[in-house]
Amino acid sequence: MRPSIPDPDVSMSHETSRAVLLTATAMLAFAANSVLCRLALRHTATDAISFTLIRLISGAVVLWLILSMRSTSSKPTGSWSGAFTLFVYAFAFSYAYLHLDTGTGALLLFGAVQLTMLGYGYFKGERMRGAALIGLLLAIAGIVALLLPGASAPPLQSAAIMLLSGMAWAGYTLIGKRSSDPLSSTSGNFLRAVPMVVLASIPFIHELSIDAYGLLFAIASGTLASGVGYTIWYAAMRSLTSFRAATVQLSVPVLASLAGIFMLGENLTLRLVITSLAVLGGITLVLSDRSPILSGSARASGADDA
Repeated sequence: MRPSIPDPDVSMSHETSRAVLLTATAMLAFAANSVLCRLALRHTATDAISFTLIRLISGAVVLWLILSMRSTSSKPTGSWSGAFTLFVYAFAFSYAYLHLDTGTGALLLFGAVQLTMLGYGYFKGERMRGAALIGLLLAIAGIVALLLPGASAPPLQSAAIMLLSGMAWAGYTLIGKRSSDPLSSTSGNFLRAVPMVVLASIPFIHELSIDAYGLLFAIASGTLASGVGYTIWYAAMRSLTSFRAATVQLSVPVLASLAGIFMLGENLTLRLVITSLAVLGGITLVLSDRSPILSGSARASGADDA
């Protein structure tokens, strides 16, 4: 009796389904991060710097604990470049929002992320054509329509800091494409980033403020939405092109806005419905284009060690 030969189409379908599941879970984690940050900074006595400090420390602790309990004898890996981009993203994000409204900050952040990742993808030879390009433009238009009406002219310094935060997040995301062990990499990045954020917080030590609810929100953000969420994102990134990874992140403001309606009692408006359909429809076009969702490197290496 001859041994059965694995069907490559079935294997590819499994990898594609796994990539979609990981990506969707990561986007939900990012949206949860946005909601938790909004809860802490708007509804408690917690300031942005304290929130970031607790967020990164709690993320580092829980990732180290998870890694230590894993059956294999893994150690934190990561890189100083990954840690530095994580630190710059988180700290610059919090500092910039001290003088930016939500709509302006989100537009600047996602604009920087898109330009950086799309530029990198183009430089590496990735291309979008046909339905995928239309989907990207539709999603970007939806985000602008969702966020722009609530935005105001930003202070130049805060705008520059938020752009830096977006570029750093794009860099952190792209570094994840090289990760062979997302949990070890994310753990190492968080552990390395902790002393950086502690040192950066020293000038603001007299302004730090946190209460019990703010502490809980920051820990939830650091452990689940950031630590676990970023690990899942690193696992997904190894199976996505830079173009598609950039596009799917446009879903985060939409998901966060929808969560705000159900969890924070915010109003459901016609503009939110229309822009959400535009963004999610555009992302669907990008992901359902005839070209495969998996990047060439992912198809060659597989995703079994995530």
